[in-house]
Amino acid sequence: MKVTLISIPVRDQEKALKFYTEKLGFLKKKDLPLGGGNRWLTLVSPEWQDGPEILLEPGPNHFEPCKVYQDALLKAGYPYTQFDTDNVDADYKRLMDLDVEFSMKPTVMETVKVAVFNDTCGNNIQLIEHL
Repeated sequence: MKVTLISIPVRDQEKALKFYTEKLGFLKKKDLPLGGGNRWLTLVSPEWQDGPEILLEPGPNHFEPCKVYQDALLKAGYPYTQFDTDNVDADYKRLMDLDVEFSMKPTVMETVKVAVFNDTCGNNIQLIEHL
């Protein structure tokens, strides 16, 4: 088995697409209409275009338990998922320059350096650099 897709719940797919492509630098891979204004909208890393896809899932708009879970994670400050990076400090500076809101500045925690930002779509996302 291997991971080919991760799903991130978002409340506005268009807003999420803009954030994840323009600020984070991901590339749109698939954009298929599903009806009702929903899309099968996936992104990939520019460094690993054949790697796992991120599905910008409109689940919180259609499934109340998903919305409750997303709200609880956000309120508690827990990241929904994490993205690995080679340099947390450089990504932190680049994203701060793009007005991305961080709840945790780059912080060393034993064998990793971590930072956490808000994706503007209902999620905290953790950046992690293995030291």
